[in-house]
Amino acid sequence: MNTSVLAAKGPRRTYPLLTGLRRRLARPAAVTAALALASALLTGTAAAAPAAATAGQDRPDLRQAIQEIVDDGLLGVQVRVHDERGDWAGSAGARKLGSAAAPPVNGRYWIGSTTKTFTATLVLQLVAEGRVGLDSPVAGYLPELGLDPRITVRMLLRHNSGLFNYTGEYYPDGTVVPGIPGTGKEWLDHRFTSYHPEELVRLALSKPARFEPGTNWSYSNTNYTLALLLVEKVTGHSYAEEMRRRILRPLGLTGTLVPGDQSRLPGPHAHGYLRYQDGDQWRVVDVSRQNLSMLAGAGDMISTTKDVQTFFTALLRGRLLPAALVAEMYRDPDPRSESLYGRYGLGMYVLDTGPDCAGVVLDHNGSPPAGYGSLMYSTPDGSRTLTASLTMGDAAIDLGTVFPKALDRLVKAVFCDKR
Repeated sequence: MNTSVLAAKGPRRTYPLLTGLRRRLARPAAVTAALALASALLTGTAAAAPAAATAGQDRPDLRQAIQEIVDDGLLGVQVRVHDERGDWAGSAGARKLGSAAAPPVNGRYWIGSTTKTFTATLVLQLVAEGRVGLDSPVAGYLPELGLDPRITVRMLLRHNSGLFNYTGEYYPDGTVVPGIPGTGKEWLDHRFTSYHPEELVRLALSKPARFEPGTNWSYSNTNYTLALLLVEKVTGHSYAEEMRRRILRPLGLTGTLVPGDQSRLPGPHAHGYLRYQDGDQWRVVDVSRQNLSMLAGAGDMISTTKDVQTFFTALLRGRLLPAALVAEMYRDPDPRSESLYGRYGLGMYVLDTGPDCAGVVLDHNGSPPAGYGSLMYSTPDGSRTLTASLTMGDAAIDLGTVFPKALDRLVKAVFCDKR
């Protein structure tokens, strides 16, 4: 995909990777909301790790990068890369605490807010069909919710609506307005609770908006749960059914699903853990099972590194949307959203890795409330991709340091290696 649509909007700016990562952690509300809530408490393990399991050609640079992530304290990592040297997949660390086995190379995992790119694609398919207007008021499609008529479909996908984030809001002055519990013991005690999408949206609408529609940027899960309701209202079918019909089946994504109330990861998978404080004691619990209906349309999907790679490549190469709408997803990203992931467009971030690397890279990472992290990166033409799953263990680590370090390592290894 040509990146000239970015250049046409002004000079290209380079974001030094590690500096950007640190800046990102200073703005937790800009991370996937679940990761923002969890960043102070999620922890990994520094247990001895077995040698990385790999598939494809030997890539010592990538094997070293993922082993260093485990050495820094995460329990496990699965990584898949496609570039001019071919395909490579590998894993390092442990599949679960107390096990000597490495994580499965293509195991299933909770992809968190990587789900948002899937949801944005569904909405934009309806735009391509003329059934939804990108700049039309959302209230026109969902009048029963009493939405501000100034909020457009574009504002949902771009996080410009100003709607309260139902998983909680974190303001620059340190003020916190709580929402649905998203971390620690409070989340743990309710991790199997089921939520209906409309229930989540009505909770958000009962709180004051963060700003007037279109006047600012703030990452809010509410936007994408509303997008789910929009898909269901316009099509007359469930979000899960439309996802299967429009994306999963056409692309053969057999490892991907919209789980609804399903709490188990089906098939081979690595285990993720939450280390949390209970009174004056620290405890560790396996959170591989969790009900993510609390993030409907915004962070609830299950997938594999292979399926996420296939999806993102197909999207960027025009198999799911017309080229003009694909370009619209990363054209003119909002400068107010600048973070370690880049700047936000429509369902994806736009990161400029600079002239010494691959230049513009598109991404959307994610995390459920605990245990897992998901990475999804690609050049705009889909020729170089990185997808990964990270799992947390039982060691007391500073995720605010370890996560950006791991991210920087992988992005540099894949997008800054010119050999």
